[in-house]
Amino acid sequence: MKKLTSFTKLTTGEGIRVAFTFSEVDDRGRLISQNNKGNFVLVDDEIKAKVNDIERFINDNFLVD
Repeated sequence: MKKLTSFTKLTTGEGIRVAFTFSEVDDRGRLISQNNKGNFVLVDDEIKAKVNDIERFINDNFLVD
């Protein structure tokens, strides 16, 4: 099975890009591979809104004086 280990939101010329890494683990819990990478450009408006919600949360809770 593939397990998401991290993701990052980037703003690029194409729009909002999400880069992610994942590991693969077999059904007995043994690590098959790690630090696999992928990325995609967000095109779904509902998901874009959720990313904006996360950014707003960070700004409101961690970047205020």
